Parts: sequence; C-alpha cells; structure tokens
Amino acid sequence: MDLENQARIKELAEEHGPGNLVVILGGAEAEASGLACETVSNGDPTFAGPLAGVQLGLACYHVTEPEVKEEIDEEVYEEQISMMEMVLDVDAIIEETKKYREQYSKFV
Repeated sequence: MDLENQARIKELAEEHGPGNLVVILGGAEAEASGLACETVSNGDPTFAGPLAGVQLGLACYHVTEPEVKEEIDEEVYEEQISMMEMVLDVDAIIEETKKYREQYSKFV
C-alpha cells in the first residue's frame, strides 16, 4: 500500500473512528492484498509509511469476498469486477485477507 493511501486511511480513522471504517481492496495478488490488510489493521510492516507502528485494527476485505460481493449491485459487479475475478486466484486472495482480518482486526 502506497504512502499516500496510508496517510488517507489514517486521516479517515482519526476523523471518523476506526470502528466506523472498512477497507475494501481490489488487488490482483494474494500477497499484496495480505500486506495491505496487515498495514491497515496492525500497522505498516515495512515501517516506511504513516501507518508504521499504528495499529488501527480496521476490518479489511477484498472486493471478491462473498460478504462484499453481495453488497454490490449485480450489474455493477458484472461490469466492473467479474472479468478480473475469472483470472484471479480468488481463493488465495480471500484466504490471505481473512487471515489478517481475523488476526488483527478489532472491528469485525
């Protein structure tokens, strides 16, 4: 997760409270999605960004997870996400995000 996104998420958590935010990812790789989830829940593991050492405990999901998918209008999902879903390793991505969400998220 880039430094700009980390800063924005930190600002939003300070403004609205971390219990009022959910992070939805759309990355194409399981490892990158897991790293992003770890960053917004337990802090930046690279200690390079605004979330270094900041444990927000945010809930983090990937857009292909059933909990998120069922909240999106079917036509929008079909148009914007379904093609990518066919080429992604969705199971690996879900497993990775779920692992960090269950381990670090305080607001699930």
